[in-house]
Amino acid sequence: MHNDGSLPQEDSMQGKLWAGEFGNEYVKRSGATPERIRERLWIWTAVLRSVQHVLPKSALEIGPNVGLNLIALAQLMDIDLHAIEPNDTARAALAAAGVVPPGQLHAGYGDNLPLPDNAVEMAFTSGVMIHIAPENLLQTYREMHRVSSKYLVTIEYFSDQPETISYRGHERQLFRRDFGAVWREHFSDVELVDYGFFWKGVSTSDSTNWWLFRKR
Repeated sequence: MHNDGSLPQEDSMQGKLWAGEFGNEYVKRSGATPERIRERLWIWTAVLRSVQHVLPKSALEIGPNVGLNLIALAQLMDIDLHAIEPNDTARAALAAAGVVPPGQLHAGYGDNLPLPDNAVEMAFTSGVMIHIAPENLLQTYREMHRVSSKYLVTIEYFSDQPETISYRGHERQLFRRDFGAVWREHFSDVELVDYGFFWKGVSTSDSTNWWLFRKR
């Protein structure tokens, strides 16, 4: 158990599902095709537009799967990349992509990051917070906040009110809320830099909201 009584993600029903065969099937659907990488280049160009004069020199992605975001970031800028991913198959695919040094690609979950305080300039999630049970969510925010020295990015499905949705036949596997509000409500030393919306009508991805925060 964590200090707040929440369950470690590796022991949660959500964590076990994504680390196993369900996660393997997701890897098969999520190959790093040129089209998907182009879309991620477009996404990150938009997310970082407001800080293009002070881009992060290092970044950690929590739950990168096969690494579409990291591949795109490596193409956009000179950046030192780190990743933590629970699924063995996804981690092998990401290692094969060669954008994350072997010593910076970790097995695990966002609630227990194997990095020291302020280890990277940017920590981020993309489509990961939505798969963490509400009672376990805040610990991942705390860990992201701890390891980042400057920027915090969250790219997730949005809902004004917290809601739970069935996901591919599984209950309690997808949770929507205002993920940006969590940063503002629980961390007094972060300030909003920019935010936006990606519409699935003009992309191959689902519609998502994104927030870029900076630590003061």
